[in-house]
Amino acid sequence: MRKSAGVAEVPQKAQGNLPKTARGEATRRAILAAAERVIGSKGYNDASIGHITSEAGVAQGTFYIYFSTKEQVFSELVLEMGRLVRHEIAEATQGFENRLDAERAGLQAFLEFVQAHPDLYRIVQEALFVDPDAYQEYYETFAAGYKTGLIAAEAAGQISKGDADTRAWALMGIAKSLGEQLVVFKSDKPIPDIVEAAYSLIERGIRP
Repeated sequence: MRKSAGVAEVPQKAQGNLPKTARGEATRRAILAAAERVIGSKGYNDASIGHITSEAGVAQGTFYIYFSTKEQVFSELVLEMGRLVRHEIAEATQGFENRLDAERAGLQAFLEFVQAHPDLYRIVQEALFVDPDAYQEYYETFAAGYKTGLIAAEAAGQISKGDADTRAWALMGIAKSLGEQLVVFKSDKPIPDIVEAAYSLIERGIRP
């Protein structure tokens, strides 16, 4: 994976109504957390605002103080996943001078994150059909930062020369598929074993 591209600004479309008090912020966060659990387990179509507010322990009308629609809270969760996972990867790869070492540490951090947040990961996967714009933003933000990191590593002689854009998407594809193996297909394979096998492929390819 890569170092963080920075915390992206949340588009107004996804923000909803931002609270003005600490209590309001706590309530809003409770609604988001409940939406993560409910939508992640039921799926977008089967999850209702009533389900979300019941899970959050608030009145249904409280939802509309902070969000206009179920789609709006869904879109924010997709962007929240992007912000959180980029932060985790940035923390995990901080201090690594060699790109290959950072790749291994970043992949480990990503897989540990999705294993700890399966509902949020499933929401991002469903976004392709529910909110394609948020889905596209999620992956393009990752790709842009990844590409920048690969270009810098190539210039420093840490990796071979190549098309940084294609490489960024290919490496993201590896991480995405392994995340699906853990979350969607519920693999019980230890994350360190997955990381070492994937890292070997990244580092040396499949040439004998």
